[in-house]
Amino acid sequence: MSRVGIVALGRYLPSRKLTNADLESLVETSDDWIVSRTGIRERRIAAPGELTSDLAVAAARDALKGSPVKAEDIEAIFVATVTPDSAFPSVACLVQKAIGAPKAFAYDISAACSGFLYAMTTARQFIATGMVKNALVIAADRFTSIIDWQDRNTCVLFGDGAGAAILAPVAQGGILSDYLVSDGAGAPLMVVVPGGARTPDDKDMDAAKLPYVTMNGQELFKHAVPGMAEAVGIAAARAGLTVDDIACVVPHQANDRIIASVAKRAGIAKERFFINIDKYGNISAASVVVALGEAVEAGRIKKGDKIALTVFGAGLVTAASIVEWSY
Repeated sequence: MSRVGIVALGRYLPSRKLTNADLESLVETSDDWIVSRTGIRERRIAAPGELTSDLAVAAARDALKGSPVKAEDIEAIFVATVTPDSAFPSVACLVQKAIGAPKAFAYDISAACSGFLYAMTTARQFIATGMVKNALVIAADRFTSIIDWQDRNTCVLFGDGAGAAILAPVAQGGILSDYLVSDGAGAPLMVVVPGGARTPDDKDMDAAKLPYVTMNGQELFKHAVPGMAEAVGIAAARAGLTVDDIACVVPHQANDRIIASVAKRAGIAKERFFINIDKYGNISAASVVVALGEAVEAGRIKKGDKIALTVFGAGLVTAASIVEWSY
């Protein structure tokens, strides 16, 4: 079994910013209300015609710039997304063609905001068992395409973006442990409303507004906090560590209140968490990998540090990974 680590990171955030002040003209809200409840000040919005695959390709190319693995040598591509361009072909196959990776098999993974860690754990198994030598793991969502912009409980939270990581065998460090858990009983707490089956005689159906996200934020909070905190503890134990050994925690960026509560429950000072939700809002599965890249660039994570990644999403799906940073 090979030791597997992240050998390159990349990200892409659309250039358009939607600030809290902008939202005040769309829905009954205010900057103070949003910041006090979420910590979000602005989010990025994909340009008209900019699809999820475009975001994914841009993040992949950014990761490849500093990667020891070249595009033509990539052997597997996994894309975590819940907003693919279409039901098929997969975003992963579109990425494969766009970056020029003819050796790679490719497919999408649907695990909502936990998608990156679900995809990274999948890729790790393929590499560790020797089936492939490396993998490109991407999380990308154009989440604003499924938002009801008249619902202030959801429209203030989400943005668009993508992050990417290249995984390969490493001599030291790497991914030390993973923990995945799902609870389908909580599925109704956050769903995409499809609006019923489309049939040829649905001439009056308002297709412009559907599908869109609905969520029970208070109940999700009750699941997210213990779920993410406990996942860190379990993953740390699997790695033979305690939370005191963790230099930095990179959590899913859903809500600053959730992050603060996770820190308290896990027994880890909030100062050891990396937070960038103020700039991007919740960018679904891409949140954790985008934050990871920024934490490394900011010097919050150094070679040899043991870090925790922890995420939570609709499904309900939770995950955590412990990584000894190796580059």
